[in-house]
Amino acid sequence: MLLKKAFLMAAASVALAGCAGLTSGGGTTDAPAVAAAAEKLRVAMIDPTPAALDALVAEDLSYGHSGGKVDTKASFIADLMSGASDFVTIAITEQSVKVAGDAAIVRHTLTADTLDGGKPGKVAIKILQVWQKQGGGWKLLARQAVRPPQ
Repeated sequence: MLLKKAFLMAAASVALAGCAGLTSGGGTTDAPAVAAAAEKLRVAMIDPTPAALDALVAEDLSYGHSGGKVDTKASFIADLMSGASDFVTIAITEQSVKVAGDAAIVRHTLTADTLDGGKPGKVAIKILQVWQKQGGGWKLLARQAVRPPQ
């Protein structure tokens, strides 16, 4: 747990430093807020709590995995809380943010160490996230992962 906390602090510093590379559409100032929500989700996936996940995820979430499984909000949170989906580390690179009104598209590369169901693994995938402004904050509405071409 101490290793997770140290990694979270280091990764947060890297993520904040990377915000300078964000892009946004339409001259909006919402791109940094969307990037901050995406970062909070990354942290919550490593050290999940129901409250943190609930605050970041829309009720109508459609969360597609690179293997084809599609989660709802309830199943996404349940898998993280039970350890069926357990991220030890998550590194985000090549992130872009494009805001269009009350929606935002976030693309990035995710590299992670996992411990799904107690079994160590590594993940390297491309992610598309769709965020929606709801009640003054940004919530994850959809997410799709794909394996990068080899």
